[in-house]
Amino acid sequence: MSRLLALVLALLALAPCGARAASSLRVASEGARPPFNYLDANNQLAGFEIDLMREICKRIAAECSFVTQEWESLVPGLTAKQYDVVIAAMEITEERRERIAFSEPYARTPSTLIVERASALARADAAALKGLHVGVPADGPQQSYFEDKLPEIELRRYATLEEAMLDLAEGRVDAVATDKLAAFDFLKSRKEGRCCRIAADLPQDPAYFGAGLGVGLRKEDSALKSSVDAALAAIIADGTLRAISARYFDFELR
Repeated sequence: MSRLLALVLALLALAPCGARAASSLRVASEGARPPFNYLDANNQLAGFEIDLMREICKRIAAECSFVTQEWESLVPGLTAKQYDVVIAAMEITEERRERIAFSEPYARTPSTLIVERASALARADAAALKGLHVGVPADGPQQSYFEDKLPEIELRRYATLEEAMLDLAEGRVDAVATDKLAAFDFLKSRKEGRCCRIAADLPQDPAYFGAGLGVGLRKEDSALKSSVDAALAAIIADGTLRAISARYFDFELR
């Protein structure tokens, strides 16, 4: 063995495992779901998920480049090896698991109750909601949750959040249950939202509200999945995920 080859092998043996794992990764996102992902003024991908993926790449010692892909093409492009990873506010579902693998979830958007500002409601359980009328999106997960878990609560079903909020402001319902991101957006951006506030979150039940958002990977890339999962666990444990999400959201995603 030459002295040069021996030196190279010795340096490789001393290098951290992460540094020898994935040296470069192509990451795809849609760029059309703010604040999770969007295109900035320079037409570059930005947002919560892009910042999170940059942190993951740093922790697994990978050079990451980002590409924009239309939603319908994200999974086909991943399986066709046009890129290595997808991060695009993609819900972990059994149907998608048949085609690709997912990391552990990095975000879950809770469902929440909106009430008038003067309301004393502060919980989302049967005792607190007894005798109240709750508005829900018609045929949405909140409707299913209440029908199965709290069947004694009287529901009013609405085609749009705007209609439900109008009835809440007029006192025709006592609370409105909806996705928390939609709730915050409505309360912040619509004058009709000035009447109301967020009272409490519904329990985060995966059977009704999903398993959360995950990083999409090819099934055969098990080593990469393990590295991404380990990086995510560390990012969550040391508070980095909370710090990143605070740049974009008014509430915690987990």
